[in-house]
Amino acid sequence: MGGHPHNSSEFPPFTLTGLPGLETSQHWMFLLLGTLYTVSIVGNALILFIIKEKQSLHQPMYYFLSLLSVNDLGVSFSTLPTVLATFCFHLRKISFDCCMAQMFFIHFFSFTESGILLVMSFDRYVAICNPLRYATVLTDARVARMGMSVIIRSFCMVFPLPFLLKRLPFCKANVLSHAYCLHPDLIRLPCGDITINNIFGLFIVISTFGLDSALILISYALILRSVLAIASWEERLKTLNTCVSHMCAVLIFYVPMVGVSMAARYGRHAPQYVHTLMSLIYLFVPPMLNPVIYSIKTKEIRQRLFKILLGTKF
Repeated sequence: MGGHPHNSSEFPPFTLTGLPGLETSQHWMFLLLGTLYTVSIVGNALILFIIKEKQSLHQPMYYFLSLLSVNDLGVSFSTLPTVLATFCFHLRKISFDCCMAQMFFIHFFSFTESGILLVMSFDRYVAICNPLRYATVLTDARVARMGMSVIIRSFCMVFPLPFLLKRLPFCKANVLSHAYCLHPDLIRLPCGDITINNIFGLFIVISTFGLDSALILISYALILRSVLAIASWEERLKTLNTCVSHMCAVLIFYVPMVGVSMAARYGRHAPQYVHTLMSLIYLFVPPMLNPVIYSIKTKEIRQRLFKILLGTKF
């Protein structure tokens, strides 16, 4: 790949990796990933359908849940093409531009998920700490504005990444360590100076995940303070129970993410498949578990789901 590194046709393709060291069990991996994709796509589609159909669910909490489901579908569909190509058809090559597009969408949906979890924690905070003002604070217009601002913020954060990578010369064997394109992975490959990319990468991580998780923690501290002021234990548990689904969603999103970044920084000597499995958990588990958690915990969704699946009323 000689010539001009900045001519688009001259950008080298990337080579995707399945699970190094586990080539013999690739078909089992494909079965597992296929199951995760199916649960995620069907689960989130069902939640969207139920919320749309059931009039009583047309309220802020479920609008945010719809947004979370759409976002989780986005996460699944942005990794699906290359994961299928790698594990099922053993197609390893991906063009530079396709890789940039995939990286954009994976990180865009990831940042959006963080923002949605933040606005959902605000929803829980208002519902518990200011229940009488809930309807006036979370109007439909305000919910729509909050949703839009989360999406716009994510877009603005991720938009510069492909351009920052495109200005760098790629001259090594461009082998990625996953079956999809991630920024921390791509940033290791150029031969040029990546200081700006590193600084910008750190900035967007702190100003999205860092800020969101801090604000979610604060909202839960305020919720706890409010709940502890309730006299009876029964009432306390009943109130806290309305937050369980959201708390689980926050944990299954942030815990794997912290794990991935820890493994990237401190687990340099761990086998490669450890890193690959960590990133698979980070990208596959939240979209799959979110609909499951909300179906189990939300009575209206659970009843409707039984009705759809079993044709019975529970």
